[in-house]
Amino acid sequence: MTRRYYTVGWEQLHRDAKALAWRLMEKGPFKGVVAVTRGGLMPAAIIARELECRVIETVSVITYDEETRGEPRVAKPPAAAGDGTGWLLVDDLVDTGTTAKVVRALLPGAHFATIYAKPAGKPLVDSFVTEVSQDTWILFPWDTEPQFIPPLAKGAAAQ
Repeated sequence: MTRRYYTVGWEQLHRDAKALAWRLMEKGPFKGVVAVTRGGLMPAAIIARELECRVIETVSVITYDEETRGEPRVAKPPAAAGDGTGWLLVDDLVDTGTTAKVVRALLPGAHFATIYAKPAGKPLVDSFVTEVSQDTWILFPWDTEPQFIPPLAKGAAAQ
């Protein structure tokens, strides 16, 4: 399968997180927000601000080493959130559902929200903003940096 790349900049991430917060307004108020680290940290901060929620907890599940998927392991459980009842669980993306299944098992009572959702993981979240194809790899702003790219015409002439 050919992998596609979709680059998300800081401004778009902020707009999309705020759009998710709008959808979550009617679901709250929440006791707190649990950010799935690391990708859920920035969206959780934006959403917590928009929902005026000051209590933020984290859960760390390690599933990737760069672009290679491995077996999930909980590096830090969300101790303050109990079973998640009344809490909002936030991640940047639900992909295959590997991480989602782990955090759902830890926090079965939480409302799970992601900014982006792929078809395989979409049924595992309660709220999301944008669906992307399963073969799309999202490049988040914390994973990239601006660099010079030659014009398309120069690339086509070299081929």
